[in-house]
Amino acid sequence: MINLLAVAAGGAIGSVLRYSAVHAVSLTGISFPAGTLLVNTAGSFVIGVLAAVWMIGGEPPQVTRLFFQTGLLGSFTTFSAFSLDTLLLWQNGQPYVALLNTLLNVSLCLLSVTAGMAMIGFLQR
Repeated sequence: MINLLAVAAGGAIGSVLRYSAVHAVSLTGISFPAGTLLVNTAGSFVIGVLAAVWMIGGEPPQVTRLFFQTGLLGSFTTFSAFSLDTLLLWQNGQPYVALLNTLLNVSLCLLSVTAGMAMIGFLQR
């Protein structure tokens, strides 16, 4: 039961953070789905940091990992929203923007995981 509560609590926080970030970016008037890109990139960086910290210091208790990784970051990052954004761009006659969205989300998120892990490696020295 504690594991379910950890996932639920992390999920509640992550979803509110995601909504807030996407809403804030939408106020800029950018038509590109930059809010989704922002949360996916930031979440990838944070999960990279956590993975590196946990590799160095040892695995945290399962409830901690479930809170952060499954709950908070699972609800903060949003592959389903990214997929919908991309499909809608494609269906609205913007195939190049859809392709750009795909390339940016995948490449920036992979770079962010790498950067998060590298930062912890650097700080550990």
